[in-house]
Amino acid sequence: MGKRILIVEDEKNIVDILSFNLVKEGYETLEAYDGEAGLQLALEQDPDLILLDLMLPRMNGFDVCRSLRERGHGTPVIMLTAREEETDKVLGLELGADDYITKPFSMRELLARVKANIRRNEMPRALENAAAPAGGGKRMQLGRIAIDPELMVAYKDNRTLELTQREYELLKFLAAQPGKVFSREALMEHVWNYEGYVGDVRAVDVAVRRLREKVEDDPAAPQFIVTRRGLGYLFNA
Repeated sequence: MGKRILIVEDEKNIVDILSFNLVKEGYETLEAYDGEAGLQLALEQDPDLILLDLMLPRMNGFDVCRSLRERGHGTPVIMLTAREEETDKVLGLELGADDYITKPFSMRELLARVKANIRRNEMPRALENAAAPAGGGKRMQLGRIAIDPELMVAYKDNRTLELTQREYELLKFLAAQPGKVFSREALMEHVWNYEGYVGDVRAVDVAVRRLREKVEDDPAAPQFIVTRRGLGYLFNA
């Protein structure tokens, strides 16, 4: 069975174009034309990814995303928006969206992002289905931070950190090469799985800020996830 994409968009012509191209790529599609119907389909059908417009009747995209995350649904969400305001994009990411794409967008770019987010979401499931040794034999100890790649758990001062999948992947990637600076574009390529990414990298900054809130003693004065102004981020062991 092909991966299922839920399209939540009130403009039928956009839905038709998206559905046509996604089906051509081998995906199955579900469609909803307002926020309430989209949320209901997301909860009932558990799609592999959601394309979610921001400006929807009955319930906007922000509220749909918030409701999904509050219910513990980790389905990748790509927000579709005609708006250019930075606050809208950042708010969507803060509410738990995995990415956003601004209309008008190229179908090639959208399909690449769909593929990358589904692929990224499948990796942890594959690890969960594999038999991991009890206790995690390959635990990385980096000062006060420890990471167990087999159990997919990170610790600070021997206490488990409650990280989202993306936050865990970001921390693990940076910590695997302590002291090395990675640009935002490099992080989009390696953590977000966007090959040769050259677009908007604000998603990285939001993810780093959220990670710092959980890892740092004082997020305003980070010790572990450090910024090198104009260059990117590094992990300080």
